[in-house]
Amino acid sequence: MKISYKYLADLIEINETPEVLSNLLTATGLEVENIDKVDAVPGGLAGLVIGEVLTCEPHPNADRLRKTTVDIGAEKPLDIVCGAANVAAGQKVVIATVGAMLYPADGEPFEIKKSKIRGEVSEGMICAEDEIGLGKSHDGIMVLDTDAPNGTPAATHFKLESDYCIEIGLTPNRADAASHFGVARDLKAVNGHGITLPKITDFKVIEIKSEFTVTVENEDACPRFCGLEIRGVTVKESPDWLKNFLRTIGVKSINNIVDTTNYINHFIGQPMHIFDADKVIGKKIVVRVPEKGTKITTLDKIERELSGFDLAICDSEKPMAIAGVFGGMNSGVSESTKNIFLEVAYFDPAWIRKTATHHSLKTDASFRYERGTDPEIPPYAIKVAALMIQSLAGGECLDGIIDKYPHPIEHKKVVLKYRNINRLIGKEIEITRIHRILESLDIKILTYDGIGLTVSVPPYRVDVTREADVIEEILRIYGFDNIELSENLQSDFISEFPLTDSDALRKRISEYLAGIGFNEIQTLSIVKSEQNTPLSSLSKGDEVKLLNPLNEELSVMRQGLLFSGLQCLAYNINRRQANLSFFEFGRSYYQKTNGEKITYKEQQVLGLWITGNKSGETWHHKSAKVDFYDLAKAVQQVLSSLKFTLKVSAKPASDVLFSQGLVYEVNKKAVVTLGEVKQNHLKQESIKQSVFYAEIDWDYLLKAYSPEVQFQPISKFPEVRRDLSLVIDRNVTFAAIENVAFQTERKLLKEVNVFDTYEGENLDKGKKSYSVSFKLLDENQTLTDKVIDKAMNRMMQAFEKELGALIRR
Repeated sequence: MKISYKYLADLIEINETPEVLSNLLTATGLEVENIDKVDAVPGGLAGLVIGEVLTCEPHPNADRLRKTTVDIGAEKPLDIVCGAANVAAGQKVVIATVGAMLYPADGEPFEIKKSKIRGEVSEGMICAEDEIGLGKSHDGIMVLDTDAPNGTPAATHFKLESDYCIEIGLTPNRADAASHFGVARDLKAVNGHGITLPKITDFKVIEIKSEFTVTVENEDACPRFCGLEIRGVTVKESPDWLKNFLRTIGVKSINNIVDTTNYINHFIGQPMHIFDADKVIGKKIVVRVPEKGTKITTLDKIERELSGFDLAICDSEKPMAIAGVFGGMNSGVSESTKNIFLEVAYFDPAWIRKTATHHSLKTDASFRYERGTDPEIPPYAIKVAALMIQSLAGGECLDGIIDKYPHPIEHKKVVLKYRNINRLIGKEIEITRIHRILESLDIKILTYDGIGLTVSVPPYRVDVTREADVIEEILRIYGFDNIELSENLQSDFISEFPLTDSDALRKRISEYLAGIGFNEIQTLSIVKSEQNTPLSSLSKGDEVKLLNPLNEELSVMRQGLLFSGLQCLAYNINRRQANLSFFEFGRSYYQKTNGEKITYKEQQVLGLWITGNKSGETWHHKSAKVDFYDLAKAVQQVLSSLKFTLKVSAKPASDVLFSQGLVYEVNKKAVVTLGEVKQNHLKQESIKQSVFYAEIDWDYLLKAYSPEVQFQPISKFPEVRRDLSLVIDRNVTFAAIENVAFQTERKLLKEVNVFDTYEGENLDKGKKSYSVSFKLLDENQTLTDKVIDKAMNRMMQAFEKELGALIRR
C-alpha cells in the first residue's frame, strides 16, 4: 500500500521527516518497506531558472532562428539561440542551463549542452511548457508575468513541491490502515494530534426526487448500500493536484469522475463505483447473485462468466458490475456521460474474497473489501465524493441519499482484566495510560473498576475481537521498544528437547555447501498443478490443494523441489549466468484419503542443482562441463560432513524425472535420488543445457544422525591392496560387485573401489571391463600371502558364480 507524505499531512499534523515518520509507523506495526521521492514534474525542474531576455536579433545564418542574450543573475548574460517566433527583448522566461536534464511531455529526456547552432554559441535553452513537463502546448516559449529576480529557481517560482511515496507492507489483519485516513488514525494514537477530515457541511441537494430505486436481495453479502444521483456533470481532465496525488501513489489518472473514486478509495479507505445513470435500465439498482453462467463484460474489455456465487450490482435486466471487485464496460463513465449514480457500499469480506479469487481479479477495491472496510463510513464517503465531483465536474445532487442498512453491525464488546494486560505485555502500565491509549484508538471504555474494564470496539477494527487483540493494540501504541528486559531471564519447559539440534545441522550443511560453491535459494511451496504431474507417480500421496488459492498458477502444495529450482536456474541462465550450483532446504507435501478421513504429511528435503561448467576458463585450465559424478561427490560430502556412513543399495532412478540416475536406499527406504534431468522437463523452462539434480531425505538424516563421535586407534598392522580386472555384463553395476565382495569377505575386506572401466574392441558385445581394487586389513596381525590369496580366491569364485564375471589374471 502506498501513502503520499504530502497528503497525509493534510489529514494530521506531521513534524517528522519521511524517514523518521517511517520509523514511527513501523514501530506501530505498519512496516514501511520503501520511501521514494516523487517530483511534481519529472526531474523537478532541476537546473531551470527564471531569466530576462535582454536582446533579441535575427540569427545571421538562419532566417527562423533568433540570437538572444539572457540575464539569469550570473556575472554575465548567456548567449542563447532560440527558434521560437514569440521570443522578444524584455520578456521573463524559463531558462534551462547547461547540464540540466529536460523531460518533455512527448519524447525522450535530453541534456542541455553548450553548443554552436549555425555558427553561433548557445549556452542554454529558452523553454516552452511542453519541453519541461508543465503542459502540452508548443506554440512558443513560456512568457511569464512575474517580478521574480533573475536566477530564481523555476521550481520555486511555480511552487512545485516534491512529495514522498511511503510504501507500507500492510499485513492482512490491518484492514483499518488501508488508507491515508487509516494511517492517520495510528499517528493520532501515537502523537496525540487531531485528524482533519474533508468537511461535508456544504453538501446540499435540490428538491428533485431521484427516479432510482435500490433493492438488496442478499443482505448477508451486502449489509449496507448507499446511493446518490448527480445530474449535469462534465467529464474532463482532472486538476493537477489530483493527478499529482494519484501519480505519487502509482495510480493512473483517467478523468475527473473516475479519479474521484480512486481518491476516496485511497484517501478515506472506502471503495466506490460510479455508473452512467443514463445506461441503467429501468433506473433500478438490484444487488443480487445472478445465475451461474451469466455473462458480463468488465472494464478491461474481457467477457466473464459469473460463477453462481458472485454478488453483482444489476439493473432491471443485467449485471452492471461485479460487486466490490470490478465495474462493467457497458455502464461505466465515458466522455459523453452527463448524469451519474454513485454507489458506496459495505460488502461481506468472505463474499468478495471468494469472487476475486475465482476470477483472478485483484483490484484496489477488492484489496480493501476482502479484508474488511468500515460499515459506518459510507454516508460520509458519499457526501465527500459528491462535493468533490461538484467542484471538479459540476452537477446537482438529487434529493436524498439512499441508505439501505437494515441490520446495523454492532460494535464488539470485549472484557479486559488489568492483570492480563500486564501479564501479556510483560510490564505494568499505568491504568490512566491504558485508558488514554484505548480512547485514542476509538475503542470506547464502557465500564471499569479496579479489576478490569469493558470496551466497545468499532467495527472498522476487523481484527480486534478478543481480549488478547485489545491488549495487542495497547502494546502496539505503547511501543514494543518501551518494554524493558528483566535483569534475570528464565523459562520453564515441560517438553523434552532432542539431542540433535536440527537448526544447527542445517546451518552447518548450508555453510559447507556455500563453501564448496553452492548458492542457497528459497522458492515458493505453492506451485501450479502441472509441476506436480510428473511427480504424481513417485509421490507418497495425493497433492494438497489450496481451498482459497491466490490464483490459478499457485493452487497446490509442491510434491518436490525439482521444478521450483529449475525456474531459478532458467531465470539466471536467461541473464547470462550459466554456471550454477544451487541448494535449498524445503518441504514437500502430500495427503492421503482413507474413506472420509484425510491425513496430511510434510517431508523436509534438501535439493541440489548443478549445471554449466565446473569452473571458468583460464589460460592454463580449460573449462569442463559438470556431470553426474560432480553431483554425486557433493552428495557424499554432505553425508560425510554429518558423519553419516551410507551403507546403501543403489538402483536406477525412475525415468519419469531423469534420463539417467540412481536411488540410494537404506533398508529399502529411498534416502537420496540423483541424476540428470530429462530434456522434456528442461524444455518447459527453456533450459538448453544439462542439469543434474539430487534430492536428499533430510528428515531421515536427522533421525539417523548421532552427535557422538567414535574414535578408534590406527592399526599398527599394514593394509594390503589387491587388484582384479572383471569382464561382466554391461547391466551389472559396481554396487553389485561391492555387495558381493562384502558378503563374501566380511572380516578382512575394508574397501572396494573401481579405478578404471572399458567398453569397446576386444570385448564381446554387451560386455564391459572393470578394474577394481580391494583393501584388506587384519587388526590383530600382519596378513600373510596365504591368507590374502585365500580371501581373494573366495571373492573371485563369488564374482564368477553370482555375477557371471570373467576374471582376467
